[in-house]
Amino acid sequence: MSTLIDIQRTRSPKQRPSPSELGFGKHFTDHMFLMDFERGRGWSGGRVVPYGPVQVDPAASALHYGQTIFEGLKAFPDPAGRIRVFRLGDHLARLNQSARTLCIPEVDLEVAARGVRALLAIDAAWMPEGEGTSLYIRPLVFATEPFLGVRPAEHFLLCVFLSPVAGYYSTGAAPVRIWVEERYTRAAPGGLGTAKTGANYAASLRAAEDAKARGYEQVLWLDALEHKHVEEVGTMNLFLRIGEEIVTPPLEGTLLRGITRDSVLTLLRHWGLKVSERRISIEEIRTAHARGVLQEVFGTGTAAVISPVGELGFADTSLKIGDGAGPVASRLKQAITDIQYGRAPDRFGWLSPIEALATAEGTAGVAMRA
Repeated sequence: MSTLIDIQRTRSPKQRPSPSELGFGKHFTDHMFLMDFERGRGWSGGRVVPYGPVQVDPAASALHYGQTIFEGLKAFPDPAGRIRVFRLGDHLARLNQSARTLCIPEVDLEVAARGVRALLAIDAAWMPEGEGTSLYIRPLVFATEPFLGVRPAEHFLLCVFLSPVAGYYSTGAAPVRIWVEERYTRAAPGGLGTAKTGANYAASLRAAEDAKARGYEQVLWLDALEHKHVEEVGTMNLFLRIGEEIVTPPLEGTLLRGITRDSVLTLLRHWGLKVSERRISIEEIRTAHARGVLQEVFGTGTAAVISPVGELGFADTSLKIGDGAGPVASRLKQAITDIQYGRAPDRFGWLSPIEALATAEGTAGVAMRA
C-alpha cells in the first residue's frame, strides 16, 4: 500500500538559528505537513508545504468551542547522523485517544506517520547539534468548519510542524521549585484530563502565574475532589522515591497517559526496582519528609525528559528535597537520552528511523511506503 504525499518545497528558506538562540519552541523549520478531513469523505489531501500561516474562518468552531488536540514528540540524531523519532507510534495513538475524547475524527496512524517522516526528511538539515537538542514535532488537529452551534464539527485540519529546540527549562538540569496548588483545579473525574487539548493548558495558566509570582517554576496539582492526593506537576507526570519505593499516581481518568512516564516505568521494572502506581497524599509526603525518607521527587515529560524537583512550597512551609538531581532521576535521564541519541541499544523498539526522500528535483510528490 502506498499513499501519495504532495511535496511543495519552499523557495525562501529561512536562516537557521545558532545553538545559543534555540530555546524551546521559538523557531520553526521551512515546511509543514497538512491533511484535511470532511465528514463523509474522511482524511485526504496529505501534503508538505512551506511553513506559514493557515487561513481560518472567524466562525471556525475550534475558536469558539475548543475542538482542538495536539501532541508533542521528538526526533534525534544518532552517532551516524541518521534521524530517528522517539516513540512515534505511541504518540500518534495518544493523539487518537484525545480525538475520541473530543469527538474529533481519528487520523489514519500509518498515513500520519508517513507525513511526519516526509516532513522530517525534507527538513533534516534543521536538526540542531549538541547534547540536549532535538527536533520537536508538534501534530495539531482542529475544527475548521465555520458555524456557530454546539455540536461536533464536520471539517478538520491536521497540521504537523517542527521546531529545533534545546532544553525546556532555562535552569537547565538544575532542580526546580514547585508550588503545591491547593485552590485551583487542573482536571476533574469525567473531564478532559486524559486528553492533550488546549482547554487543559488554559485551565493551568492562572495557577502557574501565581506560582511564578511566589518564585516557583511550576505547579503540583492535587485531585479535584479533596485536594488531598497529588496528580501532575506542571505539564509533567510525577514520581517520588520514598525509601526504596518509587511511586507515581495511577492513571484514573484525570491524568495524561505520559509516554515518558511509560518509558520510565518500563526502565524501572527492567532494572528490578520497586515501583508502584498508587495514590499518594500530601500528608504522606509531609510525613516522609519529616522522617527523612523522601529521597527524590521528579517530573517526566517529552520536553524536559526528567526534571528533578528541589523544593515543594506550601502556604505554611516548604520542603527541601535532596541536593541536586537524585541517583534514580539521573540514571533514568541518562538511560533515556542514551537510547534517544543512539548511544545505547534500542532494546524496547522505541525509535523509528527516518529515510531520506529519494525524489528527483521537480518531482511533485513522493509515495511514502510503510
